[in-house]
Amino acid sequence: MLDGVMLLWFVLTAISVLFVAIDIRSTPESPVLKWGFVLLTAYTGPLGAFLYVLGCREPLPGLHERYVAVRWRQVLGSTMHCVAGDGVGILAGAVIASFFHLSKVTDISLEYLLGFGFGWMIFQALFMRDMAGGSYRRSLTSTFFPELLSMNCLMAGMVPTMVLAKQYVPASNTPTDPAFWFVMSMALLVGFIVAYPMNWWLVTNHMKHGMMTVRVSEQPATTRAYEGKQENHAEHRDTEYSRPMNGATMHGNAEKVSRNKLAWMTMLSFLVFALGLAVAATFSGV
Repeated sequence: MLDGVMLLWFVLTAISVLFVAIDIRSTPESPVLKWGFVLLTAYTGPLGAFLYVLGCREPLPGLHERYVAVRWRQVLGSTMHCVAGDGVGILAGAVIASFFHLSKVTDISLEYLLGFGFGWMIFQALFMRDMAGGSYRRSLTSTFFPELLSMNCLMAGMVPTMVLAKQYVPASNTPTDPAFWFVMSMALLVGFIVAYPMNWWLVTNHMKHGMMTVRVSEQPATTRAYEGKQENHAEHRDTEYSRPMNGATMHGNAEKVSRNKLAWMTMLSFLVFALGLAVAATFSGV
């Protein structure tokens, strides 16, 4: 029965990826987020395509700005960006760990390091450096904590899912078996759900942006970001950052998040991650 479920899943995933990859070309969204949705759909199959249609696809010409202004869609874009980038490193770590027959603890550690490293240094800081004035170093600094908090929650959902699934589906331990990719897809899907609330806090506190709008008629380096019920939109570079150089957020002149609040949220993210590890250890003996 599981083989039939996986076959259906992979067929639907292939169709979904094809649809998103073709359709999103006409969506006035940031190129980085376009690639993010394609990756998310590859990870989460038809659900990724559903989220793209419901959360980003322009319903009618000229309405994308207002359509993505709703807070939950902003958070969807933020979470998607995190999962898309981190997922590349996490999957690479899982394949390497399987190839070298690493222990579960080493496997999880490698996935975390590669996922965080790729998500932070490449998908966030490098691809979004324009929002830090083009400075890669400044971009690394401004995206570190948002990426860390989101990554911890993502792994909190992924670890128990993939550890428990691999325990009951032995074939999922090798990348040459379809079960491996099915289990990793389910783990990334659960991780997305767990990371969503943290990204809500990050977007609300202007540490991450969500969906953006990029019109062909506009200057290439200019985008429009929208948040919540905000009617007016500010133009900014097509990248992600936590603060512009003048100290205001990308959404306006909001106060910076205090160090005390950031410290508490960082501890909370590690607590959530620890809870996920505890669940995995309790039921699988990691």
